[in-house]
Amino acid sequence: MSSVAEQLAQRNARLDEGVGTAANASPFLQQDFQRLRTAGLDSGTLFCDASFPADWNSLGYNQLGRYSSKTRGVEWKRPAELCSNPQFIVGGAKRTDICQGALGDCWLLAAIASLTLDKDLLNRVVPPGQSFQDGYAGIFHFQLWQYGEWVDVVVDDRLPTRDGKLLFVHSAESSEFWSALLEKAYAKVNSSYEALSGGSAIEGFEDFTGGIAESYNLNTAPPHLFKIMKKALRLGSLLGCSIDITSTYETEAITNQKLVKGHAYSITATEEVHLFGSPVQLLRIRNPWGQVEWTGPWSDDSKEWEKVQPDEKMKLDHSAEDGEFWMSYSDFLGHFSRLEICNLTPDTLTSNTVGKWSYSQFEGAWRVGSTAGGCRNHPATFCSNPQFVIRLEDIDDDPNDGEDGCTFLVGLMQKDGRRERRFGRDLNTIGFAIYQYKGVNKVHLGPDVLLRQMAVARSSTFINLREVCDRFKLPPGEYVIIPSTFEAHRKGSFILRVFSERQAAASPMEQDVSADIQQPEVGENDVDPHFKRLFTQIAGNDSEISAFELQQILNRVVSQRADVKTDGFGLQTCRHIVSLLDRDGTAKLGLVEFHILWTKIQKYLDIFKSRDLDGSGTISSHEARAALADAGFRLDTVVVQELVSRYADAQFAIDFDGFVGCLVRLEMLFKIFRTLDRNNQGKIQLDLQQWVCLAIN
Repeated sequence: MSSVAEQLAQRNARLDEGVGTAANASPFLQQDFQRLRTAGLDSGTLFCDASFPADWNSLGYNQLGRYSSKTRGVEWKRPAELCSNPQFIVGGAKRTDICQGALGDCWLLAAIASLTLDKDLLNRVVPPGQSFQDGYAGIFHFQLWQYGEWVDVVVDDRLPTRDGKLLFVHSAESSEFWSALLEKAYAKVNSSYEALSGGSAIEGFEDFTGGIAESYNLNTAPPHLFKIMKKALRLGSLLGCSIDITSTYETEAITNQKLVKGHAYSITATEEVHLFGSPVQLLRIRNPWGQVEWTGPWSDDSKEWEKVQPDEKMKLDHSAEDGEFWMSYSDFLGHFSRLEICNLTPDTLTSNTVGKWSYSQFEGAWRVGSTAGGCRNHPATFCSNPQFVIRLEDIDDDPNDGEDGCTFLVGLMQKDGRRERRFGRDLNTIGFAIYQYKGVNKVHLGPDVLLRQMAVARSSTFINLREVCDRFKLPPGEYVIIPSTFEAHRKGSFILRVFSERQAAASPMEQDVSADIQQPEVGENDVDPHFKRLFTQIAGNDSEISAFELQQILNRVVSQRADVKTDGFGLQTCRHIVSLLDRDGTAKLGLVEFHILWTKIQKYLDIFKSRDLDGSGTISSHEARAALADAGFRLDTVVVQELVSRYADAQFAIDFDGFVGCLVRLEMLFKIFRTLDRNNQGKIQLDLQQWVCLAIN
């Protein structure tokens, strides 16, 4: 448990300091760019990154592995070894700075190309002021969004080459290296260059902006998509579109009306004009090439503009030879195949002229045996999944479909899929369900609620992608979002993000950690005479029971029961019991203390049997939270996970002695904490002696 406590402390400290935000990126692998560059300048040496070394391990593990033919002859060289006057950026970043090399990461290159269209976003990812001249020490840095936080990634400038040329991304300008170094930083956070092979541009959009991305197949576009696009632009979202290809031969093929297949366009505006008095919906679309424009209706010199009022025509600035053109929404649906909307977080947007989404983000984990419950096809474990509550109060200002409701996006992203590839691990199949919630807040919902009602909404599919994202509109109210893997007992870490058009409160469905333990007021006169005689027989001459004697007594009793399974009470558990109940400091149990223990064990036995639904003599670890609640303990997911890892067996079952040991240990910890929390603040401070004694106990 110590490692978990350390992680929680570090996470809370980071939150308090704002580390990992857009304004204060976290140093990746604890490598501080300024400190490392200063050290290099002071020593006169060029930086060599030991965390991402210039060797085969950084290239890959299979196709780009050590013995692959594709890595033969590869040499790592600094830009000064490739040209006489290397430059970081030449004449501003532009699309031609990104040329694909011998790596199947065109999805990433499309996302990098999109950065060149927005100077603010580019400067966020590629911090300005970097150079091969001023302050050069062989080190550069980039800022990427990774699973809920911004990280500052340093790289040395040793790049993989073959025959004196860059092996992977390169610029059309042979002396320019920003795009190659950015690709290296992205490879570093994903463990290797090979890990970047194959993917979707959406992934790159998100990692360069921290946004949440939606994807629409235009063959099945929702009826109010134009309004969705209009509102998205008003909220500062990035919109891209493309035309699908049926084979690699069609890549960047130009149609008769000058549209480029398999090519990423951006959408920069939506407007309505009047043609013969009737409204026409228009989109302004940009080809990042800066040329090759649509020649159909509403293109720069089309006849449709002659029938538009001069003031409307002037407002739209319809004619310019810059790769940007207008197209009717109906033609857009007919010619383009896919629309992608990347909605940005409030801290990413720099303009004050756009509206902003309300945004919430949460970390979570599916742990086998405790929170990896699978989808609703697994009713015995489904309710143990992590749960998050969202409170929708304000309806949309301008409904896309004309109907009142609260619009929000839910994105479920699983972590580290690319890093796990080298170990042969596949992405989980993930999705989520949304239930209406009525009741007391901060109470983890169980089968009595979730299995008796249908979900009011759910992800469009369960799929083995990095992220599942969907848009919903629901009436005002409280809802619970339950993210899960499709199959039960699949481990993984995730982040859940919620974007809402209006302010909405969201939080983990976690009750505060607490205990309601009834301590009976028992005196010697309250003890039954029969129990006194029994105690005298088993306690011996000193009329007290030590931990060693208690172990023998408990094991003798439980061995005679066929309805519970146990491998015997351990001495450590018995010591904990004695420590908890010993009132006079003798390290033994007297009559009254033993009577209290016996009452507790009877209560624990009743709870245990009520939760042993299959009569196996054990309880499932997925039922641990409910059983602990029956005993008076309200615990959050982190604590439940740790208890399961400590007290469940390999089949994630908890036997009776483990259950008793867990409850006794919890009660003792709560008792110690309350003793030390003298001001009832929910926090304690320990000196070293107190800490050592507590840890030993």
